[in-house]
Amino acid sequence: MTLKTCIFDAYGTLFDVTAAARQAAADPAFPQLADSWATLAQDWRLKQLQYTWLRAVVGAHADFWQVTQDGLDWALEAAGLADQPALRQRLLDLYWQLAAYPEVPAMLQALKAAGYNTGILSNGSPDMLAGAVDSAGISECLDAVLSVESVGVFKPAAAVYDLVGAHFGDAPSDVLFVSSNGWDAGCATGYGFTTVWVNRGNEPVDRLPWRPTHILTDLSTVPDIAASC
Repeated sequence: MTLKTCIFDAYGTLFDVTAAARQAAADPAFPQLADSWATLAQDWRLKQLQYTWLRAVVGAHADFWQVTQDGLDWALEAAGLADQPALRQRLLDLYWQLAAYPEVPAMLQALKAAGYNTGILSNGSPDMLAGAVDSAGISECLDAVLSVESVGVFKPAAAVYDLVGAHFGDAPSDVLFVSSNGWDAGCATGYGFTTVWVNRGNEPVDRLPWRPTHILTDLSTVPDIAASC
């Protein structure tokens, strides 16, 4: 098998979803985050994901920006910070400028130099993804940015993974799919992709019918994985 295309999840994979809370906590205007930003970031991310799954199950789709705001509102209330609109707005503004992980630019450049198609497949809405890609300066390294909004359901629905083949004309076996979400990598394996789970937190493998093909601690060796497949 020779891979043709390397596709990446966006949030938590290419872009650091903890960056917004961490940056806000460093702002003297928000001292209340100094000791709680990490918990807030974790709660925000967890609720964001949970709401995508629940909306997919019940057929109540909303775009990822709405889900992101809903997750933040839950996390702020859990932290006793629900009555601080300036903090809420600052966190939301920062989410449009999430930092890419340090190894991302060089890794994508290496894939392009080796001749692979590259792209993003994300729950994110198109405008959110455009903002993150531009802020990170990686647009020239990507051939496509694919959003679930074109099918109206969140991952891991098969209709989302179908977007890769529809865009690139690839069979699932032609694709290396990379995600920081173990459930996403596992379900993409079941779909037929070769997968990489970027397990930065050394978490256990999710108990699903399928497992990620490869497990890494960061993205730096993705080009090596692609070349070996």
